[in-house]
Amino acid sequence: MNDKIALITGASRGLGFACAEALSPAYHVVAVGRTVGGLEDLDDAIKAKGGAATLAPMDVNEADAMAQLCRSIHDRWGKLDLWIHTAVHAAPLAPASHMDQKDWAKSVATNVTAMGTLIPYISPLLGAGSQAVFFDDVSAGEKFFGAYGATKAAQIALVKSWQAECTSTDTKVSILTPNPMPTSTRARFYPGEDRGALTAPRDEATRLLTAAGLL
Repeated sequence: MNDKIALITGASRGLGFACAEALSPAYHVVAVGRTVGGLEDLDDAIKAKGGAATLAPMDVNEADAMAQLCRSIHDRWGKLDLWIHTAVHAAPLAPASHMDQKDWAKSVATNVTAMGTLIPYISPLLGAGSQAVFFDDVSAGEKFFGAYGATKAAQIALVKSWQAECTSTDTKVSILTPNPMPTSTRARFYPGEDRGALTAPRDEATRLLTAAGLL
């Protein structure tokens, strides 16, 4: 088993899946996601590259589950070298005056409240030379992006505060901006878009992880 441990929240599809696959030759991947089938596909892809993963079919909104996960990581490995967070709720586009309250509540829970749980739980596991990576989105403030844009912006604001607080610690906090990819999240926002013109998640994962010094 690799000595380096990477936790990826939101690993069952899209960019999280691609990052887990790309990192697997050098890291043992702890893959968190709600879609069991997606996690099993990821496990197959990682094994095909000679790597190994621990699958954690969990919801980041369940604080008790996240506490159990972090305790299990501590008991088994004693630390994390890397945390990559890609879990997000993409509420349907709607005018701010017509937002569905269930979509708004789920956006706040997944994109903001969960982050307020995860950072305090995961940060004690991140030791010397570790890194935490998050992904920004430029859609905040655009029309019809109220629920997603506002909660994603709040998430990044929290991460920026943590980033500033970590300048004198052993953990590096990085915020990266992906290029448009043909993910299920983007498909909800841009149905009918020419997906062939977008960057494949595997290619984008390689670019972003290289920029972060992880590949």
